[in-house]
Amino acid sequence: MKHPEFPLTDELIYLNHAAVGPWPKRTGEAVIRFAEQNTRYGSHFYLDWLNKEAELRSQLQALLNAPSADDIALVKNTSEALSFVAYGLAWQPGDNIVSSNEEFPSNRLPWESLADQGVEFRQADLHSADTPEDALFALVDNSTRLLTISSIQFASGLRMDLERIGDFCKRRGILFCVDAIQSLGAVQFDVQACQADFVMADGHKWMFGPEGLGVFYTTPEARDKLKLTQYGWHMMKDTHNYENQPWEVHPTARRFECGSPNMLGIHALSASLSLLLETGMAAVETQVLEKSDYVIDAIAKNAQLILLTSKQSRLKSGIVTFKHRTIENEVLYKHLQKSGVVCALRGGGIRFSPHFYNTFEEIDRAFKLIGSL
Repeated sequence: MKHPEFPLTDELIYLNHAAVGPWPKRTGEAVIRFAEQNTRYGSHFYLDWLNKEAELRSQLQALLNAPSADDIALVKNTSEALSFVAYGLAWQPGDNIVSSNEEFPSNRLPWESLADQGVEFRQADLHSADTPEDALFALVDNSTRLLTISSIQFASGLRMDLERIGDFCKRRGILFCVDAIQSLGAVQFDVQACQADFVMADGHKWMFGPEGLGVFYTTPEARDKLKLTQYGWHMMKDTHNYENQPWEVHPTARRFECGSPNMLGIHALSASLSLLLETGMAAVETQVLEKSDYVIDAIAKNAQLILLTSKQSRLKSGIVTFKHRTIENEVLYKHLQKSGVVCALRGGGIRFSPHFYNTFEEIDRAFKLIGSL
């Protein structure tokens, strides 16, 4: 039975939340209301919009278990937040950054671009040691300033033990940066438990939000280490005092918001997060992992399919990648897309990423379509 918040067309089986998620019904309605209000009243209700902005910060604070909404900045996307860190820290020649060789380009390019400052970007093979975390730790030395990792790898679905990494970094005085785009909205996340200094994620995947609006979390101590690389009226301490001279930088994470907020995106993402928070992230995670386990079982039952995602991982995610023994990935992918199975071509195979609202019947239909090729 379909979830009432996801009236997706019957022509589609949506298993691509690790790429771009669909909007819940309430989110579409929120956008329509906002558009109609703008059309009829312009900015007459701007104070209400500011309240919605404050509500979104509180929702994101709850989703991350951040100590304060003051630790939350609303940014354009994950890449912007990662660049704030990469170009905000005062690097010295000889410094190094430790990461993995499985990162999405967003969590690789900003660090690689620091090479002309004499900063080395080290990429661990996460399968070269007893655990993925051990592979990261093996590359750390006295010149390591920062460790940056995706909480869940976008292609393989490998989920990292963030609490273990955070403890390692804290004991060694290394900054800890987490690209959480494949976690937030899918599994429970706790910035305090993992002791992360920086966490960022765009809202358009598992959080069911629009593209172009994301979250950037910083601890007060960590954000004071970042020199600002963008300036504008919105990052002033006295934001709405337009005659503000001299001015001061905003003491909270709002210092990273240099200009006018994305109000349309704020209304949309707030509506989407209200569904996740009402459902409860513990329940969402349970259902996401039940669906991914079901996908893994379906792969195991088909002798023609090979599971690429590690079944032995202690920590599971909503991403499952597999391939066919005789059919090329591109051929299988095009067949699935043409048949209405929304998925992705990633990690040397086909990536399924079901969310909590997907049904087991939908997953069964997807695998029957694989068998029909």
